[in-house]
Amino acid sequence: MSSDGSDPLLALRQAIKSQQKATFANKSGPCPSLVDATDLVIDGTPFPKTSRTRYRKAGTSTEFYSLDAVYVAWLLRLANGAEYMKQAREHGLAVGFVSVTERKHVVDWLEGKASDNDRIAPLDSSTTPPGTPPRTTTGQAVAPTPRSRAAEAPTSSPTKRRYVADTHDLDVVKKIRQNEVELRDRNTVLRGIKTNNFAAVRTTYSERLKKLKETSRSGAAPTPTTPATDPKLLARKARHNQPIIMISSSPTALITMHNVKKFLEDSAFEPSQDARTRATAEGNLRPEDLIPIYRKRTTIDTSGKETVIKSTYFVVDSVEALAKFGTDAWERVVCVMTTGQAWQFRPYKWNEPRQLFHNVKGVYVSWSNDPPNAKIKDWNVTELKIDPHRRHVDKSVVAHFWKMLDTWIQTNKPSLMKT
Repeated sequence: MSSDGSDPLLALRQAIKSQQKATFANKSGPCPSLVDATDLVIDGTPFPKTSRTRYRKAGTSTEFYSLDAVYVAWLLRLANGAEYMKQAREHGLAVGFVSVTERKHVVDWLEGKASDNDRIAPLDSSTTPPGTPPRTTTGQAVAPTPRSRAAEAPTSSPTKRRYVADTHDLDVVKKIRQNEVELRDRNTVLRGIKTNNFAAVRTTYSERLKKLKETSRSGAAPTPTTPATDPKLLARKARHNQPIIMISSSPTALITMHNVKKFLEDSAFEPSQDARTRATAEGNLRPEDLIPIYRKRTTIDTSGKETVIKSTYFVVDSVEALAKFGTDAWERVVCVMTTGQAWQFRPYKWNEPRQLFHNVKGVYVSWSNDPPNAKIKDWNVTELKIDPHRRHVDKSVVAHFWKMLDTWIQTNKPSLMKT
């Protein structure tokens, strides 16, 4: 509010109603932009642009918008939210501008379309127009001096009771405003709200560099690591010593890359087509060509102590995926699941079934009600039969598979049992 008795908020509203444009000025005189100005000239009267108006901010009782904030809200009334905030900053309002959600209320009041009596603070006595009833400190109008009905009838009107917002409504509005998200553009996101301090990082590395310099000056060489003591090499060696299970890539196979993990890990058989449909619905259009299987087995020693051993196996369905394990990948293959079709073995290291199942454990997977397959009679494979309907027997089928695979590995490749 101005100290010369005039109200900048009312002056701006009257100028907008009469379609008079406000101009800008500073100590040197008129200027072209609000950023360079110190005063906003309204109808020939200069007002400091940072003058506090009587327009109260939403949800507060002691905070008011400045004159330039109200003026910019009306000036950019047709701009969208992002453009409004961008131009508001260009007009010098980095903070304190009218929010996007409040802009319409301010513009409607300036244009006379709404009367925000609860948002406009009362005028001080120095700026109260003649004839306005005085107000008390609580904002309620003092009752006028009693006069005769004849004198009062033509001039007086009923005093409006000031609207008092409901407490519940104020709480609801406060919660809504707490959840508001201020729109940001590419310029604001680049400006951090606090200064980053990297002193701790600088201190840490300065100490390390100091130790390295002292070591180099003394001529002491760092202790070399040998393959037997280097932890990275040991971890890498252990990681490359995990068993590999190969399955058929035939789309008609009962065990495929779609359902093998659930079958071997959870002991639950799910038809391959159902597993594929579920994976597609989850956004996985193609299965991985290399699937890890995590297995836990419990052993009990003679004293009754239980020990949980965690093992990792890898499942592949092609020699291309097997090649990712390196040149010695076939030495880690412990099991081959087949559907009884010899074409599956053509790209293998041992493409003749008898020779193949002499070096790896052979498993023939079929339905429990399928007739015997004469092709696998001389293949040295173990039949793994899955019931088409009874899912409660899947657990015993998977347990039988792990038991015979553990026996084979212990006999033929015991070094892989340590993983």
